[in-house]
Amino acid sequence: MTQATEPVLRLSNITKRFGSLVANDGITLELRAGEILALLGENGAGKSTLVSILFGHYVADAGGIEAFGRPLPPGNPKAALAAGIGMVHQHFALADNLSVLDNILIGAEPMWQPFQRRRAWRQKVVETAQRFGLRLNPDARVADLSVGERQRVEIVKALVRGARILILDEPTAVLTPQESESLFATLHGMVRDGLSIIFISHKLAEVQRVSDRVAVLRGGKLVARFEARGTTPAQLAEAMVGRAVERPVKPASAASAGAAVVLRLDALETEGQGATALHGVTLALPAGRIVGIAGVSGNGQQTLAEVACGQRGARRGSIELQGRALRADPRAWIAGHVARVPEDRTAEGVVGDLCVWENAITERLREPRFSRWGWVRRAAARAFAGELVRGFDVRLASIEQPARQLSGGNMQKLILGRALSLGENTPGGTPALIVANQPTWGLDIGAVTAIHQRLIDAAARGSAVLLISEDLDELFAVADEIAVMHHGRLTAPRAVADWTLAELGLAMAGTPAVEAA
Repeated sequence: MTQATEPVLRLSNITKRFGSLVANDGITLELRAGEILALLGENGAGKSTLVSILFGHYVADAGGIEAFGRPLPPGNPKAALAAGIGMVHQHFALADNLSVLDNILIGAEPMWQPFQRRRAWRQKVVETAQRFGLRLNPDARVADLSVGERQRVEIVKALVRGARILILDEPTAVLTPQESESLFATLHGMVRDGLSIIFISHKLAEVQRVSDRVAVLRGGKLVARFEARGTTPAQLAEAMVGRAVERPVKPASAASAGAAVVLRLDALETEGQGATALHGVTLALPAGRIVGIAGVSGNGQQTLAEVACGQRGARRGSIELQGRALRADPRAWIAGHVARVPEDRTAEGVVGDLCVWENAITERLREPRFSRWGWVRRAAARAFAGELVRGFDVRLASIEQPARQLSGGNMQKLILGRALSLGENTPGGTPALIVANQPTWGLDIGAVTAIHQRLIDAAARGSAVLLISEDLDELFAVADEIAVMHHGRLTAPRAVADWTLAELGLAMAGTPAVEAA
């Protein structure tokens, strides 16, 4: 597919510093016409900075960019759009209460213009969608669309504004397998039509499959370039982290037929509207077992996570922790050795302006070990944080630095270490229950492998683990059983070996035949 043509995009010696940190170090990279170039790297490798410079959000300290043979003015997003560069972010920027057409029109015409050319734009949207095989109804309300359909809106929005270079950031993170397959077919149709694509993903198998070439960043430098054909995920992973990455070792499940049930939900219903409320959810999670919850984003998984760690109560049904009914009181659930790894690590997992050692004890501040008469025992807290940082390989400058300065992977390792420490005084030295909601979302292969191994080890020591993830590869690699959430309803868990990827995708989409099975 790749052709020896003049590059449509050329980045030359791009360097960007933030204080003493060199985020991009002399990066030179080319994108050819009609190709898919995958951009890989660990968290903190410099991918986001490089793309932000390309799109005009940052200004490089050195180097320059050419698009279609012409210099691209630095620090000017309008110039990037005018040059034909479009971007589809991992988290969609769409207004749910507006139609598809209205979302596409936002920002497409000058604010001072007294009227909108809706008819012309509608025709353009329909023609663009048909040209690239993207099924789209301009009059549909975005709130009524599936995740895959919303992604099509974002892609069409970029294309109707003249994008000839498309940057896709983690495009399959929230898609079912069937939606991912549809996306891949669309991307190949786009490059046949002359578009060029930069594809950012942590899913190495799909990178190998969909891309023509692969560029790998590590420590702010471009360290490797591959022709995608002939490479293996193991080779790509080693290039990303600078060493061989070992897959997590999963022993036989520690749970026996007589293992005690740690978390029991019976005919549970919660307040709320639509797919995010729970309807008749029943689940029994025994000690030593990892039960994975699959589902398309927004189908009640977040509500389930909140119920399972005492943040939300039930309108009907019962919730029991180790045989005891508990009300929605996070402090009581923490006292019951329930560890929480929240979905949003920056908003819920840490207090960004507090330093690392303060974040390490936030859920244990009332313990005599860390406070007395209302005063924090700083020496004990710092010592504990130091042990946690070393034990979980949290890479940082100092435990005194604000938590917001940590990379995504290191922030997640800090959160996981804090969570698993809740059970250090229990007989097994591990929490009774771990509620891990999207624990590896957006993380690189090295951090993913480390977190997976920690969860597997905790289950082997007797923890019950509720693993909520939209990454099906993660569920197949870590879970013992998988259940599916769709519109607030939960299927019965089935052994991982009893699922195929296709069946799981259909269940996530709510196929009646699968739900009835």
